Amino acid sequence: MTKTILLVATLLFSNTNNPEPPRWGQTGHRTVGHIATQLLSDEAKVHLKAILHGNSLAEVSTWMDEIKSDNTFRYMSPWHYATIPAGKTYEEAGTPEEGDVIWAINKSIAELKEGGLSPEQEEINVKVLVHLIGDLHQPLHVGNGTDRGGNDARVTWFGQNSNLHRVWDSEMIDGKQLSFTELADFIDDQLDDETINKWQSTSVLEWAYESQALLPEVYDYPESGRLGYEYSFYNWDKVELRLLKAGVRLAGVFNDIYSE
Repeated sequence: MTKTILLVATLLFSNTNNPEPPRWGQTGHRTVGHIATQLLSDEAKVHLKAILHGNSLAEVSTWMDEIKSDNTFRYMSPWHYATIPAGKTYEEAGTPEEGDVIWAINKSIAELKEGGLSPEQEEINVKVLVHLIGDLHQPLHVGNGTDRGGNDARVTWFGQNSNLHRVWDSEMIDGKQLSFTELADFIDDQLDDETINKWQSTSVLEWAYESQALLPEVYDYPESGRLGYEYSFYNWDKVELRLLKAGVRLAGVFNDIYSE
């Protein structure tokens, strides 16, 4: 296997033949929401149930993808990813004027903590956090802008034309043929209080650097670009861990905001 160390990331859409928005797939996002729900405090559960009109975190986890066709929310498009140029830290590179995933998460948290939002805006902020905390844990959402987050990295997945971003968003996950509740149940049995507290004590920027650090392994595949069982075997544990960390941290954010 050849190592092509390409740090990624301007994520907008994939190639025109196979359009793919920058995100975990639906199953991945719903898994993150379901894991978080199991770890919410009683107070946070009550608040979120009211804010989301009874909908679950899993149900609203794909909202930021579903509203892409509404020009009212077009300003959120750059919030799904972050770019850190090679040789620079995020602080050195600076936040883009239009914002990015790190900026949007921190902004949404700060506004919810401050309070005073309209019910409509509070609901939007909650939905933004459910989705973007998931996005930030997908490794191809953080990089240096070389190939649009793996969308330009053409590969085949079990013989079918694809790209690296799609493989990580959905194809490895969908290949397991699990519902989001099954997947969540399969991967959360390693949790204990010490692990939860450790993961929740880290910052949003640290989450981004964790994703970035995985990119050399993400791009370690044959020059032929033919991916299948072997690539999934060597990377599935990373997919599980990123989903699990995202769910744990999402719960931590809401518990911090809504628990006394």
